Amino acid sequence: MLRVGIAGYGTVGKRRYLCMKEDPRVKVVSVCDKSMEDGDNSLQPIRVYNDFRAMIAKEELDVLFVCLTNDVAAEATILGLERGFHVFCEKPPGRNVQEIAQVRVVEKRYPHLKLKYGFNHRYHDSIREALRIASSGELGRVINIRGEYGKSMIVNVADGWRSKRAIAGGGILLDQGIHMVDLIRLFAGDMEDVKSYVSNDYWGLDVEDNAFALMKSHSGVIVQFQSTATEWRHRFNLQINFAEGSVVMAGILSGTMSYGQETLTIYPKDPKSSGNPKIQTTNYLNDHSWPDEINDFLENVLNDEPVTTGSSEDAYKTMQLVYRIYFEDQIWREKYGIEL
Repeated sequence: MLRVGIAGYGTVGKRRYLCMKEDPRVKVVSVCDKSMEDGDNSLQPIRVYNDFRAMIAKEELDVLFVCLTNDVAAEATILGLERGFHVFCEKPPGRNVQEIAQVRVVEKRYPHLKLKYGFNHRYHDSIREALRIASSGELGRVINIRGEYGKSMIVNVADGWRSKRAIAGGGILLDQGIHMVDLIRLFAGDMEDVKSYVSNDYWGLDVEDNAFALMKSHSGVIVQFQSTATEWRHRFNLQINFAEGSVVMAGILSGTMSYGQETLTIYPKDPKSSGNPKIQTTNYLNDHSWPDEINDFLENVLNDEPVTTGSSEDAYKTMQLVYRIYFEDQIWREKYGIEL
């Protein structure tokens, strides 16, 4: 049985715990959160810490889940690896590319340990089916992609840590848009050319509330993408246009259900339809992404298998693209000193 510690016991940490609570392969033995007191007995027999550093130093764990704020995510991941723990870290992997690069240096010293990053959108059923279609070639090659991921505000606006650059590293693009950047890389590959506009014109914080990108991949796929905190109604929409038809993923199942019904719509190229082809829409009613993602990681650990989805290389390349979007806006770069 794997002994698990959870560093960061907020909304996400608690959700990870619930996914593992009944799993006979694991036992959560400790958690930590700055809102809790050392020795708190409310979760007995789980040991409680106030400081993640103390928990990592004192506990004999097999697996560490890092569900902390962005400013300490990389530090906790490194400490866990150096203590000999397999590590699962939530996205983003840190505040910038340099922090994930530092993690990867340490990871290479411990090749027997598994490190996985929580890009759980890859595990949503609509995304999995779209990836299957793309891999099968049944609709031909990818021509272009259009994506929008939007919220009605930056979480908690000025009162939350996500609005503070020193803690978060970035705003809506790094916090939420990184999921879609990761998916865009899956479908289009790495980017050859990036043009962007990044702004904080509405909320007026020191992190962005909108990012717009026009990109071209090495394989010639053109991508339009917007990450926004001024959508007013939460929205997820990702359209993949293939040579022989299109696939549209709309809505994404979440705890709040605020993004609406998760659907996958397929429509073929049909010149005879005058632009109105028959469509096939699938509705997804259950979100399996959280337990499925954890299960993949546990299987990697127990069977000594390489991490193939959410690896540190995935995280590094996705962070590079996020920061390239920042970097290509000259005004934003000069204002905030954004570097690749």
